[in-house]
Amino acid sequence: MLQSRLHDLIALADEPSSAKRRELLRGVTDLFFTADDHGAVEMGLFDQVMGQLAGEMEEAVRVELAERLGQSPAPPPSLTRNLAADSIAVARPILSGAAPLSDADLLHVAQTQGQEHLRAISSRAHVPSAVSDAIVARGDDDTLGVLIRNEGAELSRAAHETVVDRAAANPALHEAVIDRQSLPIDLLNEMYFVAEARLRDRIMARNEALDPAVLEAALAAGRNRLAARDGALPADYDAAMHELGLIKARGRITPQALASMLRARQTTLFLCALSDMADIDFHTARKILERKELDGLAVVCKAADFDRALFLTFALLILDPSDEVMGKAKAYGELYAALPRESALRTIRFWRLRRTTGAVAAA
Repeated sequence: MLQSRLHDLIALADEPSSAKRRELLRGVTDLFFTADDHGAVEMGLFDQVMGQLAGEMEEAVRVELAERLGQSPAPPPSLTRNLAADSIAVARPILSGAAPLSDADLLHVAQTQGQEHLRAISSRAHVPSAVSDAIVARGDDDTLGVLIRNEGAELSRAAHETVVDRAAANPALHEAVIDRQSLPIDLLNEMYFVAEARLRDRIMARNEALDPAVLEAALAAGRNRLAARDGALPADYDAAMHELGLIKARGRITPQALASMLRARQTTLFLCALSDMADIDFHTARKILERKELDGLAVVCKAADFDRALFLTFALLILDPSDEVMGKAKAYGELYAALPRESALRTIRFWRLRRTTGAVAAA
């Protein structure tokens, strides 16, 4: 009965009037939705007829067709592929809706169409890893933001690394990247020094709640990524390291000695000593000092088990008088007291990766 009715409609296909042909397409589409399941022969007929008619219709008609087929659990496959690669007005209901498309179909669109098509795919309930990788490779930052905000989008390790690298240069992506639950924890911690304070708090909170087994797995993954890209060492680095060796040999390397180095403006020596006592790499220590990162300094001092008074001494020496340090001393002290040492230790372990990978790279 259904095939008979379909053939009757096909017989009208010679009608030259565009209005009649639109009516014919709607009739065939209505007929398609009268049954939930079509055999292979019926589906082939629907695919052929609807595809031919749709190709002859103006965009508004194709949009209407795409909106209807976008909600079908089993739309005609060839027609659906064609609509997915049509103009974005036509393709959007297919790409972002529930229309089933194979991974190959989605990948083809992701590799050949523009940013609006990529954003539509990025909003699907599920985006396969290979498709996400293509979107990360071709998408602009707006597209990348849509993708990484979608937890249903699977991203490979390499794609996540690319996302973090790109986010480092674009603050508009920071929150989306840091809030992404599937972001590997070692890559999350790479965002620490580029993110604003409120987002750093979220990183620290996740570190604090981290299972030790997950931490070890994350550290193992992070060792495969070279994180130290901070440039050359200062000209007086070797001399400072030599002097630090002499100080240690005399047993005079103490937390209080670090404060004396800062007061004497022995910056490189201070950084060498701080990185040695806190067990972090020189570049991380230098970044904290140059950027006056007091929350980063708090993490280092807490992990090294320095007392609050020493942390405040460092803060007073690092910041400019114009920063109203004395007026903010209480707030800095409260910040330090509120930081759990366990959270600081876990964060420090990620920062130590920089020294580990740097040593491996140099070897």
